[in-house]
Amino acid sequence: MAYETFYRLKYEPFAVQPDPRFYFNSPQHAVAREYLLHAAERGRGLALLLGEIGTGKTTLSRRILSELESDERYNIGMIVLTHSVKPRWLLEKFGVLMDIEDPPDDSSYFFSEIVNRLFEIHNSGKKTVVFIDEANKMDDPDTIEELRGFLNLETSDGRKLVTFIMIGLPDLEVNLAQNAALYQRIAVRVTLNPLTIDAVKAYIQHRLRISGSQEPIFTDKALDAVASFSGGRPRLVNIVCDNAMIEGYIQRKPKIDELIIERVSKNLNLVPKDIVS
Repeated sequence: MAYETFYRLKYEPFAVQPDPRFYFNSPQHAVAREYLLHAAERGRGLALLLGEIGTGKTTLSRRILSELESDERYNIGMIVLTHSVKPRWLLEKFGVLMDIEDPPDDSSYFFSEIVNRLFEIHNSGKKTVVFIDEANKMDDPDTIEELRGFLNLETSDGRKLVTFIMIGLPDLEVNLAQNAALYQRIAVRVTLNPLTIDAVKAYIQHRLRISGSQEPIFTDKALDAVASFSGGRPRLVNIVCDNAMIEGYIQRKPKIDELIIERVSKNLNLVPKDIVS
């Protein structure tokens, strides 16, 4: 028996993989979402979504991407970096997003083909928005300069042909600052911080409610303990709560208390932290 059955849930509530169904619109996430949607709508060119590990950047960006994909006014793409990349790699990924087959070996000609495709998309009445996740891995100066080349492309009314929403650790901004001309083109910059204690409690209850919970599963003291051990980072909240529900199921406890939270947090080598209430 999985713990979902024991706790009468329809879905797994605390999976660490981003799932737009569980998006939690905390006050700071709501503000960040509005800024990034504004950047996409107005063709601002370059927007940054920054935050430390586990603060919910990917979940928020996937939510925004999902919203834009359902809007016929947009042509949406996603690039995920797994390592430092060179300009040609970026061009090839961009070419795939633009449906360019058999890219030419000459990078200048390839860039021109991408530009022509961007104008075709613009003339069809659509706006191109490209999300770049794990963008802090873009640290090669030549690649950053290649990105700046795309930001020089504008429509007749002064709007950018493509808007990049770059998601990453704070190092991303440091990397982009290598290129003063590009750095000045950052039109929107938002940062996600750890959740407050109250937001952690609301976040947990929200995910349980989406999963089909009809009654509280975590005691109030357990919720306080999760907030403390997670430091308010949504990813750690999910990990602690997932382990707590496994432990609660093993012990056949219908309510998860602070002792269970302390036990699993110790197993995860987590220590209590002071966070904003």
